[in-house]
Amino acid sequence: MTNRHFSLTWILNLFGTAVGAGVLFLPINAGMGGFYPLLVMTLLVGPMTYLSHRALARFVLSSKQQGNDITNVVGEHFGKGAGKLITLLYFFAIFPILLIYGVGITNTVTSFIENQLQMVAPPRAVLSLILIAIMIGVMLLSEQLMLKITTWLVYPLVLILLGLSIYLIPQWNGAALSQMPTTGDFLTTLWLTIPVLVFSFNHSPAISSFALSQQKHYQDPARTDAEASRVLRSTALILVLFVMFFVFSCVLTLTPAELQQAKAQNISILSYLANKFDNPIISYFGPLVAFLAIGSSFFGHYLGAREGLEGLVNQLRDKPIEPAKFRKITAGVFLVILWIVATLNPSILGFIESLGGPIIAMILFVMPIYAIYTVPALQRFKGQISNIFVLIMGLIAISAIVYGLF
Repeated sequence: MTNRHFSLTWILNLFGTAVGAGVLFLPINAGMGGFYPLLVMTLLVGPMTYLSHRALARFVLSSKQQGNDITNVVGEHFGKGAGKLITLLYFFAIFPILLIYGVGITNTVTSFIENQLQMVAPPRAVLSLILIAIMIGVMLLSEQLMLKITTWLVYPLVLILLGLSIYLIPQWNGAALSQMPTTGDFLTTLWLTIPVLVFSFNHSPAISSFALSQQKHYQDPARTDAEASRVLRSTALILVLFVMFFVFSCVLTLTPAELQQAKAQNISILSYLANKFDNPIISYFGPLVAFLAIGSSFFGHYLGAREGLEGLVNQLRDKPIEPAKFRKITAGVFLVILWIVATLNPSILGFIESLGGPIIAMILFVMPIYAIYTVPALQRFKGQISNIFVLIMGLIAISAIVYGLF
């Protein structure tokens, strides 16, 4: 694999990890405050995404021993006790998202069979088992093949998002532009919207696997850091271009009142647009985007959850389990748990996800910056203004999430 092809594959994989089904709710959550706060957020979210993920990748690569994943690096730098705690939090921040995707893919395919195909869906227990087994089966393939399949999912996802964004342009109106918030409302909207955008662009579950893959490919530490930074910069750029163009296109098509209505109905932006314009094309693309987004995002989150569980189990054992054997054990355990949850279809998953939010923000924004100022291997990154920016944005995100829980 050429260096260029290797980098492109990882850019698409990280893009796929970030763009989950939440992208279909992002225009509603981010756009309700109007056009102008969204404009400021677009300028902030690119640097926030790139710099925080770069700091986390550098943290993973700071180990004395090549090939150590994030769970081992945490133990190496912060001691065994803190290492176990952070690994436990890391696992419980990512694994619930896998549960949400297991439920989400089952609901999406069931709805598509019943509403678009006008057929009777198979029993939920059977359908969820088949879908989850296929997704986990992909994870048991070689890394190159798994990345290739993720790439195949991401290409149509990017094209459909772009196509829908352009398709809506004739429907744009000035309703969002005429909404002028007060300074207080503007700042409150910014504050509460930061976490929404942070987690819509979050690809931290795949960063450890990504960093180690770069390390293995390039061998030289300086080259690895430069190439990893380039891939993360490109990922942040295409996320901002494609996702925010989609968000702006939706927000400019609907009025603030309609966005409030969509939130009250608890439906995705494409479902609302399909109902508003009575458009069968949009109603067909909605489930397709959700299916592609869940599929591609599932793989990145699975890597993070597996890594967290492996780190946790190995920290509690005298002798680590062989990685190939652990992959099979994890696949079996995850299959059973995801299948049970997807079959039961509980309504508390959104609550679980919101509880994982502050942990992800701590691991992505706060922990790497703390490490830069306390770990000797990362001292060379001290004194950069980007560290202060990442830390401030992380603390803002955490405060807004905690505020939102109460």
